[in-house]
Amino acid sequence: MEKQKADNIITEYLNKIYGFAFKKSFTYTEAEDLCSDIITEVYTSLLKSGEIENIEGYIWRISEHTYAKYVSRKKKQSGVSIDNMILPHYDEYFFDKDDEERDLLRREIAFLSEVRRRIIFLFYYENKTISYISKEMNIPEGTVKWHLNKAKIDLKEGLKMERKIGNLGLNPITAVCYGHSGDPGSNQGPESYIGDKLNLNIVYSVYHTPKTKEEIAQELGVTLVFIEDNIKLLEENGFLVKEKGKYTTYVRFSKEKYSVELNEKRSKIQLEIAELLAKEYAPLVIDAIKDVKDVYLPDGNPQLLYAAAIFDGIAEKCNISIKNDYSKYNIKTTAGGDFIASIDLKMECEDPNYVPTLDLPDYWACGSMTRLSDKYPVYSWSIDTRYSSRKGAWQNNLTSDYEYLYEVMTGLIKENPATADRFNRLRERKFLTADGKVNVMMVKGEHKDFFDKIPYLNDELKAKYAGKALEFAMIEAKDYPPQMQDLIVGCEVGGFIGCKVALMVLDILYANGTLAPLTENERVSANLIMFADKLPSDVD
Repeated sequence: MEKQKADNIITEYLNKIYGFAFKKSFTYTEAEDLCSDIITEVYTSLLKSGEIENIEGYIWRISEHTYAKYVSRKKKQSGVSIDNMILPHYDEYFFDKDDEERDLLRREIAFLSEVRRRIIFLFYYENKTISYISKEMNIPEGTVKWHLNKAKIDLKEGLKMERKIGNLGLNPITAVCYGHSGDPGSNQGPESYIGDKLNLNIVYSVYHTPKTKEEIAQELGVTLVFIEDNIKLLEENGFLVKEKGKYTTYVRFSKEKYSVELNEKRSKIQLEIAELLAKEYAPLVIDAIKDVKDVYLPDGNPQLLYAAAIFDGIAEKCNISIKNDYSKYNIKTTAGGDFIASIDLKMECEDPNYVPTLDLPDYWACGSMTRLSDKYPVYSWSIDTRYSSRKGAWQNNLTSDYEYLYEVMTGLIKENPATADRFNRLRERKFLTADGKVNVMMVKGEHKDFFDKIPYLNDELKAKYAGKALEFAMIEAKDYPPQMQDLIVGCEVGGFIGCKVALMVLDILYANGTLAPLTENERVSANLIMFADKLPSDVD
């Protein structure tokens, strides 16, 4: 068969093959291993074959054959595994010895609760008495007997039933992007906890509907024993919250669909607001900071500072706030994190035939990012956008970068083999030029004193767009689960005037000549200000 045709067949049947593998497996890892084996076998066979009359039957025959080989290769001891301990089973109970029955039993024991698994292990494997188990687990003897009886009933029923795998078991979600607002602590935000595909799907499984541990396991198509430690970790770190006996989450996942037409309508309103702010608010900001004297500008252009101040003013002082308690959305981790977590998923367009009337640029922004040194009187503020040439977003924006720059600037360190890594890092970020010149915009003094100079937008101007902001927020919130809607309304109203509108305003100001176009060197420090008690000019 031609390679192109074989490729098309594999693409067509990939999801079905994965579903077949998942139903035969106990974990994501096993499913992916088995799926990989099947695809390899099918693809190799297709390339060697001629025309195949019944392609579906051909694929399933190979799948079953590959599964049989996989089972043979992975075959375990004759006992049943519980938490890596082997539980023998006996003829006098209700278990047969054949492999299929044993595998089903292994599955059903793993679906039992932790308490019942422990009782089963102690009673059948270690031959402990009811009295011993009662004392060991600190529960009444009658409760031990009840659990044993219920476990037998559950196992018998489980062996006869066909376990239904939920949507996430057959088609798990994948994160496109992780984000957070707040302090990530010593770990790197939500991806440290739910960057793992299994943990991500555990959290998402309770996003729309609260679930028990058992229901989470069923939704994911895995055994409870496989995910109990994961659930415990996620609960301890705030990603899962137990309410009324079931788990929910306050992690914000993006909605499943988006509308091009609605997004364009929102952008049109924001463009109108940007025109208003460029005309009436930007001049107020420039006037408020133009007399700031203790400033270091790498290329001597004061407009670099004006642009940064305008951006911060629009993003932070022109928004509308809804008074509400959003504390329940803050995830507090054991690593000291305290943040609102957001996960972007791949979204499906609900109006693919709509033709936009606007040709809009990229409005992505990472910020406001602040870094405060414990070693030196150093603070930084920055927002990464298409106007800046910095790479790596917040993960690459290190407090140590500004500490190194302060050390170099003040002469605390000189370049030598012992300090080579620090100098190399600064040159890599272009914070230091090849000839040793500081290439970051700096203001002498406290950051608060500078930002306090930037005026708030007056209520009269805010009132001109408050209604529209709330209207779009309510439309957006209806597509989210109930526990998330307060946050969505608050974020959408508060963020209606934010980084996106700030970028729109800069676009207008650069286009109409209020701000001169940035040079390539200025892009290193665009929308980045370092605050310190000294400037490079103070120590030259």
